[in-house]
Amino acid sequence: QVQLVESGGGLVQAGGSLRLSCAASGRTFSRYAMGWFRQAPGKEREFVAAVNWSGGITNYADSVKGRFTISRDNTKNTVYLRMNSLKPEDTAVYYCAADELIGGYYTTPAEYDYWGQGTQVTVSS
Repeated sequence: QVQLVESGGGLVQAGGSLRLSCAASGRTFSRYAMGWFRQAPGKEREFVAAVNWSGGITNYADSVKGRFTISRDNTKNTVYLRMNSLKPEDTAVYYCAADELIGGYYTTPAEYDYWGQGTQVTVSS
């Protein structure tokens, strides 16, 4: 089992940057594929980015491709989401998620077993 704690959210102006962190408990972090999702008020939770166990394979939603970067440091049990060129439509609660999977990643929320509590990102225009 793994517990996830996100941090790094906040209020930023359009065009600005933030880096979210997700710290995981447990000694087997490197066995987990990790994902970032977001949920805006009145909308369903949507996929943002995912990374496989080693960090060598990543995937992004079209809406964030070229602006966001997902990475992980298995020595620190942490996954990151670097967000550049933020837009008001990026405003949402951002969640990290984990699933024990070697070799790939998932892009749908239902595939992930573990979730953090979320961190609010607000982008003002």
